[in-house]
Amino acid sequence: MLVDIFSTFDDHNQVFMSFYILLWMLSLMTILLFSSTLWLTNTSWVMVMNMLKSVISGQIFRSFGFYLGGFINLIVSLFLFLILMNLSGLVPYVFSSTSHLVVSFSLGFPMWFALILSSFLYNTKFFIAMLLPMGAPSVLNPFLIIVETVSINVRSITLSIRLIANMSAGHIVLTLVGNYLMASIFSGIFSVIMLMFIQVAYTIFEFGISLIQAYIFCLLITLYSDDHPH
Repeated sequence: MLVDIFSTFDDHNQVFMSFYILLWMLSLMTILLFSSTLWLTNTSWVMVMNMLKSVISGQIFRSFGFYLGGFINLIVSLFLFLILMNLSGLVPYVFSSTSHLVVSFSLGFPMWFALILSSFLYNTKFFIAMLLPMGAPSVLNPFLIIVETVSINVRSITLSIRLIANMSAGHIVLTLVGNYLMASIFSGIFSVIMLMFIQVAYTIFEFGISLIQAYIFCLLITLYSDDHPH
């Protein structure tokens, strides 16, 4: 049973009519739908997939990540995966996997660490020189190196926390509105209609947030690739 509104983010929490198995079904659908271009042509689904791919691909083409082998395929796949996971969290009784720290951190940290390791191995001198901004006063050099090092190291954490916070906040609001809606059923028809309108409007808003957060997550990783030695 639900103890509080934060219990919805417990992946081991089981409630009546729990659709926990839907996450496994969506994982299979990911493989089938994302590879549908192999046997489907000129369909609405393929057009939607191509549109989503072109959105994130256009950003990668404008960054240095375009010159990294396989980077564009990895980011496009991650973008489509995040969209599906974010949208699946809007289904009632389905656990929002992207609001869990383990899932978000396991997606952000390997990407960030791969870029750092590749930069260090490709050009060690450039990587070390990147820690000190050009034109900085000599007196501030030790302090600036420490600040830049900390800012680079916390990128993977902030990348994951940003996704978790935005997805969790929306689900908490939806839970609160749903609780008030159930409690006001016998209060009056006006309050029920108003809360239903708010619930539907905010659900549509969360649909857009799910797409935007997936784009921002991949966009930040793409921007991190600009620090890779040329």
